[in-house]
Amino acid sequence: MADIRPFVAIRPAKEYAKDIAALPYDVYNREEACVEVKDKPNTFLRIDRAETNFDSSVDTYDEKVYKKADELLHTMIDDGRFIRDSKPCYYIYELTMGDHTQTGIVAVSSVDDYDNGVIKKHENTLAEKEIDRINHVDKCSAQTGPVFLAYRERTTIDEVVLRIKNGEPEYDFTSDDGVNHRVFVIDNPEDVDIIRKEFADTDAIYIADGHHRAASAVKVSKMRRKAKGKYTGDEEFNYFLSVLFPDDQLMILDYNRVLKDMNGHNLDELFDKMSEYFELTNVDDEPIRPSKKGEVSLFDGTQWRLYKIKIEYTSDDPVDGLDVSLLQELILEPFFGIIDPKADDRIDFVGGIRGLEELERRVKSDCKVAFAMYPTDITELFDVADASRLMPPKSTWFEPKLRSGLFIHEIER
Repeated sequence: MADIRPFVAIRPAKEYAKDIAALPYDVYNREEACVEVKDKPNTFLRIDRAETNFDSSVDTYDEKVYKKADELLHTMIDDGRFIRDSKPCYYIYELTMGDHTQTGIVAVSSVDDYDNGVIKKHENTLAEKEIDRINHVDKCSAQTGPVFLAYRERTTIDEVVLRIKNGEPEYDFTSDDGVNHRVFVIDNPEDVDIIRKEFADTDAIYIADGHHRAASAVKVSKMRRKAKGKYTGDEEFNYFLSVLFPDDQLMILDYNRVLKDMNGHNLDELFDKMSEYFELTNVDDEPIRPSKKGEVSLFDGTQWRLYKIKIEYTSDDPVDGLDVSLLQELILEPFFGIIDPKADDRIDFVGGIRGLEELERRVKSDCKVAFAMYPTDITELFDVADASRLMPPKSTWFEPKLRSGLFIHEIER
């Protein structure tokens, strides 16, 4: 039983929505973020990455950075660039990238559901990555980046969403990367009640993206609970900002691997190693994209080679049977010596949005070989989470990316 509630959002005044909406804070490094905010006084990245307001002598995680984020946020609220709704609402957030459209419900999700396993995880979080968002949420007393959640499609929610989408959107704009964003407000009490009850009948919600944002919000909640002593459970700090999408609308792209050295081996030895576990099905000078589960393509600097896993090495285990797991266990660890992909700087990961051309560029510049993967399926993610297991690092790349700044969830100071 999931507790997914409407909330009073702080959100952009209509005329500022496009200028404020920004890609997630962790898409950029500091240098890239500084370039992105240049000549963009309203972009939310100035708040999400407040170190961009200082020169390089100020550490990214300095206390004054978080104070600046709080100051900027409340200045924009006070001067009317942000508005605060008058009552709790759900919101519809539709994103269209090319031919793909996905529509989610913006809401707040229960911290207790996160703790008791109703909201399921599929990857670990790193304490050092959590600290930054803990400080940001704590200092601003607001959650500024939504957690991307998924649920198994529910017809009744779809019907409400489709009906409301026939009306006039609150926001309708196309961002610089070509993604169209539309937002609708759900404030009719009957519709709000239907959606809340539908989620209450859902026994599992899944974190698709944003594990660190979720974990950070939960830890701030526990800090506030401890400081308050007695709490009812209805306080806003007991909930975290979320966008929930039905599973049948989500698009997961490939998450590819590039290797910076051959671990003392040569290409012929790599081809021999691959042939132990995979069948070679095609060789071409042009990029070859895997077209089904069990396929992986390899670029060696001159040619692309398409491989298919031999049936005897497949697995029904939800983790061991993942394509990224098979490549890791059969090739990356024994041949390249990549034991911990998260910590080894000899491997890099390239999101599928960059295309196979980026893999070619990397191999011809700073890497030796690239592997293009077939995308992990959302049902595979659900199976791993349902088994209380963890996926290997960099197993999924979701597109399009949710924008920060369109919805802010304020919590008690």
